[in-house]
Amino acid sequence: MSRPKNQNYKGHGLPKGKEREQRASIRFKTTLINTLMDVLRHRPGWVEVKDEGEWDFYWCDVSWLRENFDHTYMDEHVRISHFRNHYELTRKNYMVKNLKRFRKQLEREVGKLEAAKCDFFPKTFEMPCEYHLFVEEFRKNPGITWIMKPVARSQGKGIFLFRRLKDIMDWRKGTAGKKLTSLEAQPARSAINPSGSHDTRSSDDQKDEIPVENYVAQRYIENPYLIGGRKFDLRVYVLVMSYIPLRAWLYRDGFARFSNTRFTLNSIDDQYVHLTNVAVQKTSPDYHPKKGCKWMLQCFRQYLASKHGPEAVEKLFSDMDNIFVKSLQSVQKVIISDKHCFELYGYDILIDQDLKPWLLEVNASPSLTASSQEDYELKTCLLEDTLHVVDMEARLTGREKRVGGFDLMWNDGPVSREEGAPDLSGMGNFVTNTHLGCVNDRKKQLRQLFHSLQGQKKVPS
Repeated sequence: MSRPKNQNYKGHGLPKGKEREQRASIRFKTTLINTLMDVLRHRPGWVEVKDEGEWDFYWCDVSWLRENFDHTYMDEHVRISHFRNHYELTRKNYMVKNLKRFRKQLEREVGKLEAAKCDFFPKTFEMPCEYHLFVEEFRKNPGITWIMKPVARSQGKGIFLFRRLKDIMDWRKGTAGKKLTSLEAQPARSAINPSGSHDTRSSDDQKDEIPVENYVAQRYIENPYLIGGRKFDLRVYVLVMSYIPLRAWLYRDGFARFSNTRFTLNSIDDQYVHLTNVAVQKTSPDYHPKKGCKWMLQCFRQYLASKHGPEAVEKLFSDMDNIFVKSLQSVQKVIISDKHCFELYGYDILIDQDLKPWLLEVNASPSLTASSQEDYELKTCLLEDTLHVVDMEARLTGREKRVGGFDLMWNDGPVSREEGAPDLSGMGNFVTNTHLGCVNDRKKQLRQLFHSLQGQKKVPS
């Protein structure tokens, strides 16, 4: 079944000539032992492959991608769960560099008004290489709070807040001696980088496979929107099927992740106040495992509407749509858009008191381990619908604007909720085809969709 190009290449897929036919049996492979495995094993016609067996679908981790992608031949229909250089968006320093570059490009080509739509990430410096630029900015605004984050870790590891340069002197001294070793240990940017990979046992990323000396210093959002006096951020899911052309889907469900302790700027060393990561919060002495610290996005949207009115909420969610699109466009020309690849991103968004959304980071492998029954149900539906959009069974026509809980947000241009060609003249009432935090009647929609597709196949051509 495999057709190796040479002895160094492994082949995966079906014999030539069967790429476009519907497949009754899909051979899958994954190393993740969590919700994903449950979904894959229960999917009709899908068969698990272990070790070196031939596969059609591989939900891989990035270590496999780095070591095997360039040596693997894949047939037309074969799919894997990461783009080759996904880290351009999911590694904190690269994300910021790409956004800054894209903003300059927009200002040069379109104007300052359009460029201002990229002002959704806090002022950020890469450390230690931009240390002197950071010091210059720091001295312009004495007394404000900054946050230090390792560029390639997750789960809140290595993060700390500070207000004095003295607070990072020890960090700087500690990394200076490691700098050469760190640079030698890290692969070149054009090679596969382990940032953004998924921990196969528990959480967001296997990002600490290499020595981590590079950090970003970021202006801390000191006025976060609070609910019940507690800070939170939002986890939103975006599925990218292609970068050239850009084709992206937005999932209707997601959740707010709350800190376990009331917010205050008087104790910047308390991680239970400032970090909303579940990995951090579940170690809190008063953490309740059954209740968890999450709130579904539908509840969050309804709460905001009751407090601020529907127009303010529409504006906020429209601004979030802008974040998703602009961030993807910022890496569109640098991501290697391979037809075999797709990516399910986990966006982390913070809302401030002015209802302005801020992009904190993008995860290449958002945690698929459930922290509660509600969380398990959300992730099960998310993954089922991801597989529907990836469409290994070749059932879709390619013209769908909704599949389960996913809405097609961008298809080489904005997608309208209305049928027909979108009115982009600025004179019409164009409404983007996004429904984040809205009702997700996915089961009903999927029944109607697949019933319609079955009906179309019965009609003679």
